[in-house]
Amino acid sequence: MDRSQQLRALPGIDRLLARCADLIAAHGRATVTDALRAAVDDARTAVLDGAPVPTPDDVIAAAAAHIDRRRPPRLQPVINATGVIVHTNLGRAPLADAARAAVLDATGYCDLEYDLASGRRGSRVGRLEPLLCDATGAPAALAVNNAAAALVLALAALAGGREVIVSRGELIEIGGSFRLPDIMGASGARLIEVGTTNRTRAGDYVAGDDPGAILTLHPSNYRIVGFVAQPTLTELAGIAARRGVPLIFDAGSGLLRPAGGALADEPAVSTALDDGADIVLCSGDKLLGGPQAGLLFGRRALIERCRRHPLARALRLDKLRIAALQATLELHLRDARHEVPVWAMLSADREALGRRVDRLVAMLTERGVPAEVVTVDGVPGGGAAPDATLPGPAARIVTDHPDALATRLRSERPPIVVRVADGTLVVDLRTVESSEDEEIVARLAAGHQDRHPDTQP
Repeated sequence: MDRSQQLRALPGIDRLLARCADLIAAHGRATVTDALRAAVDDARTAVLDGAPVPTPDDVIAAAAAHIDRRRPPRLQPVINATGVIVHTNLGRAPLADAARAAVLDATGYCDLEYDLASGRRGSRVGRLEPLLCDATGAPAALAVNNAAAALVLALAALAGGREVIVSRGELIEIGGSFRLPDIMGASGARLIEVGTTNRTRAGDYVAGDDPGAILTLHPSNYRIVGFVAQPTLTELAGIAARRGVPLIFDAGSGLLRPAGGALADEPAVSTALDDGADIVLCSGDKLLGGPQAGLLFGRRALIERCRRHPLARALRLDKLRIAALQATLELHLRDARHEVPVWAMLSADREALGRRVDRLVAMLTERGVPAEVVTVDGVPGGGAAPDATLPGPAARIVTDHPDALATRLRSERPPIVVRVADGTLVVDLRTVESSEDEEIVARLAAGHQDRHPDTQP
């Protein structure tokens, strides 16, 4: 068969479509048609280069692969066995049952901006501000779609076109390669750097000819140690008051009120306000344990300026996050913080956790998987309390191929993400629901059995 005959032998699109009912049902006729055309074009190029004519099944398989590359998989539940509670790559804070139910209630029509009593337009802002204020003692509050947005909005509303004074030691880069100077530039504020990387004194903050605000940030995901100096928040509040500008404090992790234990050194919103900060910013999906959100607390006049700024509408929360945040705040306010998964994990009883780990190791051993109990350091994660650790028991799987086993656990459904360090595979149950323990055992046993088929349970 010469080259022209080979090209004519390539299957036609209509013929291929007739065999693609499942693909069409999953992805739509137009998408499948485009993928088949791309696959036929690739096949034509390959034939011209000397490859054999593919079968229709080969072309359909290539089209399906093309669609898979063009259609990223949907978000799916993951079992987090890493011991990192606020795991940014796994969606940060898991929502409480009450928050999940609230989100479900809000997925259809809801009274987001409708006053059912009067039959007139209502306010979405009014659903959150009283709760945020009651939870922190703040005079006023506002929620937007993430912490970076809260910072941009505060700077734009309070210092747009003017100078913002910040220590060089706080010009940080946050996740995703976003750098603070870039964020500040987007707000229209002009950055005035003071001090040095490791030492900034109170007197440095007198810099600038047209200050609009003083900004300071809690080092939530980094530390500068050794020969260091930084004014206290109270000192900075005094400087800001004398200069007639607001003090903006980015508290980072979303701790509403002081906590002990591993979070003893983490700044709380209420404390920062008491220490004189005029505006305090934080995340909603870290230690608060709610959905992604940026929260602003502070003086009523300043919050009102933020609320009225044009960016506020562009950065506002949608109904689903409002529902989840409202439900989460209600749990904090009625002293049911233990129902918020982040706080349940932070305060997990070590003895109870130990009994679960012992049971997990026993079940693994019974099924022929070498395992042992070890002590590991869990962490709050998400940049919250980076120096804090949460010592506790975990299961160490004895295997010569920890990376291969971890890859297998991630590739199946539901994916299980474990910790691999120093050539070992560790399963930390602190971040695992007890109902998921047996799934972990079954999957580890299957993975071990495939590598060691002669092993008998």
